[in-house]
Amino acid sequence: MASVHESLYFNPMLTNGVVHANVFGVRDWVTPHKMALLVLLSELGRAGAQLGLLERRRLNRLLLPLLQGPDMALSRLRKAIEECCPHLAGSVHIRLKLMAEGELKDMEQFFDDLSDSFSGTEPEVHKTSVVGLFLRHMILAYNKLSFSQVYKLYTALQQYFQKDEKKDGADESEMELTNPEELDGKMEKEELDGPLREEEIACSGPLSQKQAEYFLSQQASLLKNDETKALTPAFLQKELNNLLKFNPDFAEAHYLSYLNSLRVQDVFSSTHSLLHYFDRLILTGAESKSNGDEGYGRSLRYAALNLAALHCRFGHYQQAELALQEAIRIAQESNDHVCLQHCLSWLYILEQKIFDSCVLLEHSVNKSLHFGLPYLASLGIQSLVQQRAFAGKAANKLMDALKDSDLLHWKHSLSELIDISIAQKTAIWRLYGRSTMALQQAQTLLSMNSLEAVNVGVQQNNTESFAVVLCHLAELHAEQGYFAAASEILKHLKERFPPNSQHAQLWMLFDQKIQFERAMNDGRYHVADSLVAGITALNSIEGVYRKAIVLKAQNQMSEAHKLLQKLLIHCQKIKNTEMVISVLLSIAELYWRSSCHTIALPVLLQALALAREYSLQYLASETVLNLAFSQLILGIPEQALNILHMAIEPVLAHGAVLDKGCAMFLVAKCQVASAASYTPQKKIEALESAILNLNEAKAYFAKVDCKEQLRDVLYFQARLFHTLGKTQERNKCAMLFRQLHQELPAHGVPLINAFK
Repeated sequence: MASVHESLYFNPMLTNGVVHANVFGVRDWVTPHKMALLVLLSELGRAGAQLGLLERRRLNRLLLPLLQGPDMALSRLRKAIEECCPHLAGSVHIRLKLMAEGELKDMEQFFDDLSDSFSGTEPEVHKTSVVGLFLRHMILAYNKLSFSQVYKLYTALQQYFQKDEKKDGADESEMELTNPEELDGKMEKEELDGPLREEEIACSGPLSQKQAEYFLSQQASLLKNDETKALTPAFLQKELNNLLKFNPDFAEAHYLSYLNSLRVQDVFSSTHSLLHYFDRLILTGAESKSNGDEGYGRSLRYAALNLAALHCRFGHYQQAELALQEAIRIAQESNDHVCLQHCLSWLYILEQKIFDSCVLLEHSVNKSLHFGLPYLASLGIQSLVQQRAFAGKAANKLMDALKDSDLLHWKHSLSELIDISIAQKTAIWRLYGRSTMALQQAQTLLSMNSLEAVNVGVQQNNTESFAVVLCHLAELHAEQGYFAAASEILKHLKERFPPNSQHAQLWMLFDQKIQFERAMNDGRYHVADSLVAGITALNSIEGVYRKAIVLKAQNQMSEAHKLLQKLLIHCQKIKNTEMVISVLLSIAELYWRSSCHTIALPVLLQALALAREYSLQYLASETVLNLAFSQLILGIPEQALNILHMAIEPVLAHGAVLDKGCAMFLVAKCQVASAASYTPQKKIEALESAILNLNEAKAYFAKVDCKEQLRDVLYFQARLFHTLGKTQERNKCAMLFRQLHQELPAHGVPLINAFK
């Protein structure tokens, strides 16, 4: 089940997606790129009514990122303008050419003419508009330049234009040497490229305040909402180092460096950047200006809180506790209730690693509601629901609690928490074995639109919640035998969450588990054994359990039993009830294979008691099937049939295809065993009914390509057809059995001693 506390990290840099940075002495300066933008604005004003409504709308949408973003090559700028209005792109190019190939006085005249945009009763540009402020900043920055600086700017403009001319000449030469088909393919590839490549976003020099703010806010927003569209960790760190080289005291750049280090799980760099962020924040006095005398103390307590969260994330619980105690002490001295509530939430997380306690969490929820902190209150409710789910509370009570949490989400438009709540419901239904309900919740989340306003082209749903839901969806499809669909979902997950992203471990684990199950179904135990190492690296408990399953399948009973006993003790210690029941079922199967049928019964009864105590309906049904099998091999098939009717309905409704096949195969075995005491006519009817159930089981096994179970079904069917005197059907089953028997190794285990 997904953790719901990832969002508790306090992020002082982000306020509605905007980075607040005021440490730059120079707000803006004139560059050749900005002069090209000034030419674009001038030509846009001249065009006036000649431009169509659609073209003007496209240009207006293009202007804002151009004005805020970093400088780009002239060819890239021309291409962007051509996509909106080809005629205007030509005018801008001609105007820049005249200025670059003319004299210095042409540039002087251009800046003098810019002031005319504000003159008249109906000026072309309003002074307080976005474009007006940009023009005024550029005019002011140009007027402050000395003569030598003006000359350097003019030289830079000439180089900027000449570089574009050389690139165009090289492209034309290449076009002449390239055949049309290759050229079309190349152009098509360029059109499919993203809007900005990394080398074009690169900060070639010191950025102005606005450019730095835009760059940091854009990357921080992408890291939160759509990590795949953010710069790669290495390239982003390079740009941040370049930014800090020109201004080492830029606190927000240190914080973005901290977030970037978290992406690659670099504990040293993330700690280093986090401490630098709060050091610079205190030294520059940014907090004191915005929060008065409290600014210094506020930075200290949130520094300690973030440090505690960082240590907790990397599993350093002792260091996290010390940092948290420091944050609590400073927050209590300052009477900061908001910080104290964050500390209380993290205190619950740390204590949860030692013992289960709902007292802190309930207190945190009540206090958060009292101080008007719906975000923390909702996270507390969802954590409480998660804990109660593991404690075996009824599903209807948990859903009622989540409904109350959803009311808070919709009331305060907490889009991220709405996603977490639905992912939580999906995981709870999976835990309780209701795959149909889990599928419904997963589809609900995938079809939802985000409530948060994000940039065009940015997907809001690249969060942990969507990763969890898509992983569950892939597993559900694999369980039903739709392996192609599961592969498509996993392929989509790999594209959306690349291996270096923070949520990639989720799909990696599910991918390995699905491959393991397919290899086991196909009888390729050596392949399954090779996958165990990958599963263990991602989840040690799952890896050990699957290693024991492989050993059991290879008839290494003593080694499997030792491993399962160690795993059972560990899972009981950490209170992983779901795994405890699975281990008990595997141990019972080991006893069957060793002909210790009576010893398996107490183990199964213990598993059934746990499953019912913790409301794990599907595991309870599976345990009942195992009990029915025990009764069958102990010689009481009538009783086995009676209890099968209690358990088979949930399995057929919510179970995996393999479990459905095993259940129908078991029903057929019980019917055949019970028919021994029937009258001849009734016996024939029972055997024909068993054959129908075997056909259904065979269809299920064929769907998941489970050849070993399919071989057993065919053998059983051939024996039944022989008893009924149906020679043709018997021969057909015998032929299919022989084909599979030659393909698969024979383990020498009697057919009746294996349930699954």
